Amino acid sequence: MPFMSNGKRDYKKENNWEKTKKPSRIKDRADRRKARKEAGLQKGDPRQADHKKPLKEGGTNDKKNIQVISKKENLHKEALRKQRAAKRK
Repeated sequence: MPFMSNGKRDYKKENNWEKTKKPSRIKDRADRRKARKEAGLQKGDPRQADHKKPLKEGGTNDKKNIQVISKKENLHKEALRKQRAAKRK
């Protein structure tokens, strides 16, 4: 992970990077926060909000489209999505 300090994630550096670059990053961050809020996740919760139908494929941040899963499971699902996208090209 690019924003690490002493083996821990440096959220301050990460947030500064997101804000100073592209406005699209700010929007993406807001979408992630909204999804976490809809899923009922609080700050510091290690679980993640996963979209059953990804936003890029027409999904929404509605409660019906969001499920709470572990970080490991979410990373696995993201890897599978990327593999499927690569096969389509």
